[in-house]
Amino acid sequence: MPSPEAILSLAARTANEYRMLAIGWHVYLGTILGALLSGWRPSNRLAGYAVVAPLFSVSALAWASGNPFNGATFAALALVLFGFTTRLSTEPVNVAPSFQLLAGVLLVAFGWIYPHFLTAGHWTAYMYAAPFGLLPCPTLSALIGFTLMLGLLRSNAWSMTLAIAGFGYGAMGVFTLGVRLDWGLLAGATLLGVVAGVSPRWRSERTDRDERTRREDAA
Repeated sequence: MPSPEAILSLAARTANEYRMLAIGWHVYLGTILGALLSGWRPSNRLAGYAVVAPLFSVSALAWASGNPFNGATFAALALVLFGFTTRLSTEPVNVAPSFQLLAGVLLVAFGWIYPHFLTAGHWTAYMYAAPFGLLPCPTLSALIGFTLMLGLLRSNAWSMTLAIAGFGYGAMGVFTLGVRLDWGLLAGATLLGVVAGVSPRWRSERTDRDERTRREDAA
């Protein structure tokens, strides 16, 4: 694993060299938000596929920038969540209760405008070129926010995995790298873990289908 100084330098280089890609991810994120505000309610499974996509981008850029630790970690995280996604319900997502929804919106906004690492001539640049989809902490913040907003996608496994990743990277950012802004990610990950811990244990679509098949075979 690179030294803290090397990690900060690589993160700053990634945030500034791949600014156009960050703009593309903001368009992607904004399109999803706009569709949700317009009343679109995708299935939990489709929402999962949409949410997990930026993790692959973070992994690829980490490998390209010379940070194999982040590259391998985010590749593994993306693949694990992708696996969980295949088991998510095909029912439409549920918008969360007001407190959870508000927390989710704030975390998505935090990931959207995350101002650390990007060198900007004016504050407005953070509105469209902050390193969401490029670096771990803003990306995890936004994904945790979406998960909270959309009723945890009816998956405790998905939510707890994302909460653990967010807590780990938030703690690393605050206590190892000295990025105090990552207290926001740490708080969001903790909230997601608590909410997932007290939520009902949802059954996966595949589990329900397998049980229906067994009942039909038995009949």
